[in-house]
Amino acid sequence: MSITLSADKLNAAEELASLLDPGRRVALTTHVHPDGDGLGSEVALAHLLRSRGLQVAIANPTLTPARFEFLFDGLGGIDRSRDAVKALRASEVIVVVDISDLDRLGMLSQTVRELALPVACIDHHVSPGTLPPGPRYVDPTAAATGELICEIALANRWVLSPPVARALYVALVTDTGGFRFSNTRPRTLRIAAELLETGLDPEAIYMDVYANAPEGRTRLFVETLQTMVVEDGLAWVTVPPGALDRHQVTVDDLDGIIEFPRSIRGVRLALLFREMSQDRIKVSLRSVGEVDVAAFAKPFGGGGHKHASGLSLTGSLPEVQERVLREARRYLEKV
Repeated sequence: MSITLSADKLNAAEELASLLDPGRRVALTTHVHPDGDGLGSEVALAHLLRSRGLQVAIANPTLTPARFEFLFDGLGGIDRSRDAVKALRASEVIVVVDISDLDRLGMLSQTVRELALPVACIDHHVSPGTLPPGPRYVDPTAAATGELICEIALANRWVLSPPVARALYVALVTDTGGFRFSNTRPRTLRIAAELLETGLDPEAIYMDVYANAPEGRTRLFVETLQTMVVEDGLAWVTVPPGALDRHQVTVDDLDGIIEFPRSIRGVRLALLFREMSQDRIKVSLRSVGEVDVAAFAKPFGGGGHKHASGLSLTGSLPEVQERVLREARRYLEKV
């Protein structure tokens, strides 16, 4: 592979691998409502570790979205998310991918804290991290955690088989918006090219990830986009209460809606508001140019990337919207 690694990265990759000796029981996990990067990274790592003789289980706080289930072909029984706590308790090592903050593990956070096991972390987000101690392989400049899994494999001379390459390609494609977002670097495309050299069919992957949606997803888009408000560099949409149940879809089917307000000429900051419960509101944030939504989200306890971030707040939908939009207007005046 034509990808080189710094001495620091080589050392970090080798330190992480030293925790993953053949025969050990390892649990892989990622954030609530796992996306293509989190799942692709887990599945790629599962293949890599299984081939080295480790016992691997994937134990996520929420279930795999239907459009990503194809990733688990050939890994029967490895997705233990339905009994995630039990899988974690049976492990000797935990590897957390695509997050550095313990709270992002949702209902699994307390179990991970109590187990006192070594917790390795592989992540590309801007965060100081709150996970229990363990090896870290973190690079906020990477387009996706999948990039970092590829680097770890390269550093340790692990073979990128076609199933590994497919999972990593899904991670890259989804977190770069099909290589459209600003996080797409020359290095990202070089890694993608190396993955394609294994014989991947990019159109088949596109069909699985993006062209296999239920009818309700399109109807959800239509209903949500009718709520759109646009003003002076700012645009936002609101998922109507009960819309997910009404259209028989999941949170994963919201993916992509926020790109519509972000794509409007003159809009620098786009927001999507969604009720998680009666007193908890999720706010997804997207931006363009110099508007840093990770910095905007930080005072609210949120975070992510410069152009893609999120936060959640306690309160009613109108209360949270008023508070966040007020601060968003102030923030835009400064940048």
